[in-house]
Amino acid sequence: MEREITIYIIIIVYMAVMIGIGLYAKTKIRSSEDYHLAGRRLGPIMLAGTLAATEIGGGSSVGVAAKAYGTWGISAGWYVIATGLGIFLVSFIAPYMRRAVAMTVPEIIGRRYGNSSYLITTVLSLAALVALGAAQITATATIVHVLTGFDSHYAIVVSGVIVVFYTWLGGMWSVTLTDFVQFFLIVFGFAIAVPVALSMLDGGWQFVVNNVPEKQFEFTRLGWKTIIGLTVMYFMTFATGQEAVQRYYSARSERVALTGSLLCSLFMAIYAFIPAVLGLIALAAFPSIEPNNALATVSVNLLPPLVSGLLLSAVISATLSSASGDLLGAASIYTQDIHARYISPDLTPEQNLRLSRLVVLVVGLISIAIALWSGEIIALLMFAFTLRATGPFAAYLFGLLWEKATPRAGLWSIIFGCLAGLGWQLAGEPYGIMAIIAGSLTSVAVFLLVAWRETSRGVPPAPSAYPPAPPEA
Repeated sequence: MEREITIYIIIIVYMAVMIGIGLYAKTKIRSSEDYHLAGRRLGPIMLAGTLAATEIGGGSSVGVAAKAYGTWGISAGWYVIATGLGIFLVSFIAPYMRRAVAMTVPEIIGRRYGNSSYLITTVLSLAALVALGAAQITATATIVHVLTGFDSHYAIVVSGVIVVFYTWLGGMWSVTLTDFVQFFLIVFGFAIAVPVALSMLDGGWQFVVNNVPEKQFEFTRLGWKTIIGLTVMYFMTFATGQEAVQRYYSARSERVALTGSLLCSLFMAIYAFIPAVLGLIALAAFPSIEPNNALATVSVNLLPPLVSGLLLSAVISATLSSASGDLLGAASIYTQDIHARYISPDLTPEQNLRLSRLVVLVVGLISIAIALWSGEIIALLMFAFTLRATGPFAAYLFGLLWEKATPRAGLWSIIFGCLAGLGWQLAGEPYGIMAIIAGSLTSVAVFLLVAWRETSRGVPPAPSAYPPAPPEA
């Protein structure tokens, strides 16, 4: 009983600190730009920390441990390596994102390709963010369920309410500051958990070797095709994902956007295989549990109360930080790309801020409802990534990098890319090719074909993605 109380106290203190940071961040909010983009004042370390904390979510912690416990073994760590490589590739686009001085992905699409492209991208991005928020809330709930014995549905509600509350308080300032704390807690908590857990086993690592099938130690068991596919997938989804792109928009400068992104990819590489090792420890010591509970079971049963509390707080940090980024991204898209454009374009800054907070609450409730309906984590993440990236990928990327992009190229690439991605997923991803890759490659092919035809017919390029340069003094 004393052990459980100690763990509870550590987690409660952590939650109180997060709420305190949210209350502090609330005092820094003066405008909707402060709420959504932290006033575009993030430096490289803060940017790297918030990017890493956002992307090290339920999939990269609970999900990786579950996959290591199940079919992937130690090779589950490649899921995180692929994430870092995806961010590394995005780094070279990041300065262009910051140069655009935008708030959302659909905003760039709309500038270049018009209203139809704009609206489709808005709907896809918003739906994906809601699904992502649900996945992260589900991951958090698995920890709460194992730790407290609460019914899983009740755990989902509690986890959802917490993330909605501190996101509602301080927007991007709250998310960034909590992410910065959360990232270092994640790295520290996971780093000390492995040696401590091994020390509690009779024989340490040898116990794991003796009680885990040999195939679980195959470093590339998930296959190079999957590894490459995951890397390409993450490049595509981070290049178009509002929760990631919004952080690049928040950078102090283009150079900061690049530097912060490169640092983030390094942080991901350092962290990569730690949750996979914990998944193998769980398989050796507790061979008959639900895979999603692997990480929490190791923590509760093998680690001293202090270390267990730190690890569980780290896992909760990972999932909550990702969920908060998803909720804020959804709020930004709704207020900027739906309400301000189609419903009430004359909102005052104060009204915009109130609306943003309301949308965080509504999106949070919807994400909680989806989490109650679906217990999947990785599968829900994959669906969301496919939904938001397959169509807009080519239009957004070429919209930033290619001045001669044409309007209809953007529209048709979004439509055909999205249809191809979802169709490929419904078909069961033939030949082992991920739906997001099939859809995104389709969007690239269609974009280039339509752009070539329009250019050959003398169609002028679409308007620039970038605001006019200020006049020289």
